[in-house]
Amino acid sequence: MTAEAKTVPASKKIGKDVAKSGAKPPFPFRTIISVILLAGNFLVAAIYFHLINP
Repeated sequence: MTAEAKTVPASKKIGKDVAKSGAKPPFPFRTIISVILLAGNFLVAAIYFHLINP
């Protein structure tokens, strides 16, 4: 533990290490592809369990 950690109250240290760049969430393309694949997986499962009969 550093000397600063022992003397500075926790309320003064909150948010000091967090970047404040205002950037958008990372990996939007990867997230969209993952959601599409998950939806396809649910569709295949519904067909497999005869919830959807094509």
